[in-house]
Amino acid sequence: MKIIIYGASEISTLIAKEFHQIHEITIIDKEEKKTEDLSRLDICFINSEALTIDTLKNANIKSADAFIAASAIDEVNILACLTAKRMYPVKTICFVSKEQYKTSLGLTRDSEYAGTLFIDHIIWPEELLTKEIFQIVTIEKALDAENFANGRARLLEYKLENESILVGKKVRECDFPEECLIVGITRNDELFIPYGETVLEENDKLIFMGLSAQLSILAARFFHEKDYTKSITIIGGGNVGLMLAKNLEKSKVHIKIIEKNLKRCEYLAENLSNTLIINGDGTDLELLTQEEIPSSDAVISVTNNDEKNLLCSLLAKQLGVKRIVSRVSKDVNIPLFDKVGIDITVSPKLAALHEIKNTISQEQNIDILATVEQGKGEVLEINIESNFSEIKLMELKLPRRAIIGIIHRNNRVIIPKGDTLIRAEDKLIIFTTKESAPVIKEYFKVK
Repeated sequence: MKIIIYGASEISTLIAKEFHQIHEITIIDKEEKKTEDLSRLDICFINSEALTIDTLKNANIKSADAFIAASAIDEVNILACLTAKRMYPVKTICFVSKEQYKTSLGLTRDSEYAGTLFIDHIIWPEELLTKEIFQIVTIEKALDAENFANGRARLLEYKLENESILVGKKVRECDFPEECLIVGITRNDELFIPYGETVLEENDKLIFMGLSAQLSILAARFFHEKDYTKSITIIGGGNVGLMLAKNLEKSKVHIKIIEKNLKRCEYLAENLSNTLIINGDGTDLELLTQEEIPSSDAVISVTNNDEKNLLCSLLAKQLGVKRIVSRVSKDVNIPLFDKVGIDITVSPKLAALHEIKNTISQEQNIDILATVEQGKGEVLEINIESNFSEIKLMELKLPRRAIIGIIHRNNRVIIPKGDTLIRAEDKLIIFTTKESAPVIKEYFKVK
């Protein structure tokens, strides 16, 4: 596959790193924007002041499979995608940073006003980040959460505390509910797929897949006493803070937003109906104490400054808040946040990268439903061919370690066992590592 990217931005670098070994990557931007990271990759870099028809001809747009506009300017990205689409019916992906460009312009393929020129996918990373945070914080103590099969099945991730009765037990000895499976473990920053003889250790991050109702039983039995979050404090009232509060208001959660800018506080107050707006600095320890922030079930720091998010998160942790979620804009900072004990780190760029992976990596019968642990694990959806001969799960010889966690068959959701039959036209939801994913996809690819 040939991918042309306009704009040598951080997200462009992430995309190039992810795909350059298996796809042909061309980046268009000024030469001075070419970073050391990009120089180390096997990619083509075209020096151009602006995106013109001649530049696209030079990049050989007519041989491209995907065109991604990821510069820092929304309007330029939109114009670049429309220009590329006008020259050639290439799949176009446009990054924007403003809500109105995502929802109001009517430029996407399925829009009522798209016409003959349209953009296939518009990605607003902050919107993706908000959805990710909402899924996580509405489940007590979960480090990650994903929904499958219209919410009837889920993936949940939990950290194993030292007092847990699971510490020291083999997987086969754990009394997990019948309709859920442990599919992955992260230990010392390494993700692996467990066996029945795998012994669980303190600080392991356990990844489960199963029916939503059974995962709720699992959570109540092993990971928490109450099954919902009652109060949340959000530090930062920008786009993410506002969207998150709007979603949480529908969940009847008590919400506080701490925002330093007075005018922004007034805007938040006008647009939220059941959220306490506090004009102040999230790094002010006295303010945090006075406003009873330590009583929050979770503190979510989502300013656009990594250093401030880290400081706010550490202060909240020092005050005894049990669950901290922190936004990290620069992916190089994620290991630092993890090492100093921040419970959950979320990144708009990594959320966008997952969306890109699913958009441009689509095979005829394969989708990437989710990535976990900063991309170390992948959840694949495989559509089985109509001429497939049914076989028991235990007899299926996969070329790499992977777990079939869910079978979606017609309107049924099945958590398989060894003797479960895999049949033609089943949808398999499979958990595997990033390294094994290409081999698993190749195994199931339509011939």
